[in-house]
Amino acid sequence: MLRILIGIILSYLIGSIPTAYIFGRWLKGIDIRKFGSGNVGATNASRLLGKKIGITVLILDILKGLITVTLLGNLALINTQSLIDPSLLRIILGLGCISGHNWTIFLNFKGGKGVATTLGVLLGAAWVIPGIGVVLALVILTWLITFLVTRIVSVASILAAVSFPIYMAIKHLSLTLILSSFIISAFIILRHIPNIKRILQKKEPRMSFKK
Repeated sequence: MLRILIGIILSYLIGSIPTAYIFGRWLKGIDIRKFGSGNVGATNASRLLGKKIGITVLILDILKGLITVTLLGNLALINTQSLIDPSLLRIILGLGCISGHNWTIFLNFKGGKGVATTLGVLLGAAWVIPGIGVVLALVILTWLITFLVTRIVSVASILAAVSFPIYMAIKHLSLTLILSSFIISAFIILRHIPNIKRILQKKEPRMSFKK
């Protein structure tokens, strides 16, 4: 049990690394939370620091979730598989990582939206848990189609989050995984409440394909 507890703590700390904030301080000496949307994520980093930095932040945030579910999951499962279902443990570690990104201890528990880190968690889960790969492909497709139609990142992220547990249920995955997908979806939607308000007010910015 100690190994599992340490794994959960480490997953939270890995998720808590505020990559966009670090790049903002390092490259421009600014607190990214005070500019643009105020979000500590790849989209705001792209607007403020440039496209290349935004992509770098995106990749690093994805890697946080991927590493947590795969590498850290493998370490946590050593001599503990009889205590907890391996798939459940990996999902718990993934949720810990997403929580760290959303509510990072390094920035007074104010972090990002969790979309990129969630993608990393799902990529890791697809690698080691049967059936997740198809669901992930459908979620990504939902995001892409929505974004191409609306050109609003938040709308695409919200609809992808809503579709996630639906796809899990359609694929007839385990009840544990379906319930976990509802929690992951709720995390993303809760972090997008300010965006939802702006969407309803028609004030949410659209992304230019030219840029």
